[in-house]
Amino acid sequence: MIRIRRSEERGHADHGWLQSAHTFSFAGYHDPAHMGFRSLRVINEDRVRGGAGFPPHGHRDMEILSYVLEGGLAHEDSTGHREVLRPGEVQRMSAGRGVMHSEFNASETDDVRFLQIWILPAARGLEPSYEQRAFPEAERRGRLRLLAAPGGEGGAVDIHQDVKLHGALLDPGQEVVHELAPDRHAWIQIARGAVTLNGEPLSQGDGAAVSDEKILRIAATDLAEVLVFDLA
Repeated sequence: MIRIRRSEERGHADHGWLQSAHTFSFAGYHDPAHMGFRSLRVINEDRVRGGAGFPPHGHRDMEILSYVLEGGLAHEDSTGHREVLRPGEVQRMSAGRGVMHSEFNASETDDVRFLQIWILPAARGLEPSYEQRAFPEAERRGRLRLLAAPGGEGGAVDIHQDVKLHGALLDPGQEVVHELAPDRHAWIQIARGAVTLNGEPLSQGDGAAVSDEKILRIAATDLAEVLVFDLA
């Protein structure tokens, strides 16, 4: 079964300096029918103006992934990390028992566009931690590259939940196939471009919840960037 969440159906927030689209309920946007999927709780597509950003604020008991699509995102947190995240890199922050952090556009003039992803951890009260890794385009071109997984499997960032996140860059006509093990589920998020998922057309910003399917065939109909969450 594939249930599609269209881009235009998402919640939207306009803060002037920030344009945000919420796949699931978040902040002032509440939809009881879209509170998350399995352990996946938040996918926000954020566009932040040059020189602007999120001032220091706190989180607890959440695995937070950031995935930049355009520009650079400057990160600083209470564990002492100060980094800039750019396209092709994945940042994982485990909030655990509590962490303060800020995220600002690394440019004073150009927008930054990124996906903010929250995943519920397998355990509460973990030690806060941070990780950032680069995944060269060649490793994601025409194939699904593991980006986040328990224990950092395959060179992915470590995540404290039974979730495997894959990413792919696809040229028109290219196809990738992902096999779901029994009792596994998937969420597909189209970061850019257009694809078909088992024949169903999906475009930038669209998502799809998948259950009771063994094979997922993702075929690009345009230049595309795709994230595949394999979930317990």
